[in-house]
Amino acid sequence: MTTRKHDNYLLNSIVTGNELGIKKIYTTIFPKVLVYVCKHDGTEDNAKDVMQKALLQLSVRAQSKDFSITSSFEGYLFTICKNVWRRETKLSKTRVTNSKIIDLIHEEQEIALAAYEQEKWELFQEKLNEISENCRKVLQFFFNKIPYSKIANELGYATENTVRQRIFKCKSKLKEAIHSDSRYNELKEL
Repeated sequence: MTTRKHDNYLLNSIVTGNELGIKKIYTTIFPKVLVYVCKHDGTEDNAKDVMQKALLQLSVRAQSKDFSITSSFEGYLFTICKNVWRRETKLSKTRVTNSKIIDLIHEEQEIALAAYEQEKWELFQEKLNEISENCRKVLQFFFNKIPYSKIANELGYATENTVRQRIFKCKSKLKEAIHSDSRYNELKEL
C-alpha cells in the first residue's frame, strides 16, 4: 500500500470507526505521543487523554468536505497531539482548581478551540515553507533555541550580530507573509 493510500486508510478509519485502523494508529503514533508528553512534564494518563482528544478533533475536522492532509497522516496527528498537550499545560498553569467547583469547559468548546489552533498552525507552517530555504534554516535554529554562535558556525555567518540581523529579517518576512494571507484576518477575528 502506498503512503498516500495508507494515510487515507488511517484517516477513514477514524471517521468510520474501523477498529483495525484505529489500533494501527495507536501502535504507531501513541508511543511517540507518550514520549513527548512525558518529556514535557506529563504522565501516561495525560498522553492517553491527549491522544483521545486529538483523535476526536481530527474526526470532527475530517468530516468537513474540503478537509485534506497535505503532510503525512502520522505527522499531522502528532502535531495535533503536541498542540493539545501545549494547550493543556498552558491551561493547567492558569486554572485554579477546587474539587467542589464543576469544570465549565465543554467538549464542543475544546474541539472548536483546537480546530482554531490547528488552523493557525497550518497557516504558520504553510508560510514558513514559502519563505527562502535560508530563512527556514535560520528560523528553525532560532525556534529550537540554538545559540547564536552555533547558528553562525553552522550557516557560515561572520558574527553573532549577523545572525541576529538575519533572524530579525526572516521573522519579518514570515510575519509579512502570514499577515498578507486572507486567512490571517479571519483567524484573528475569531
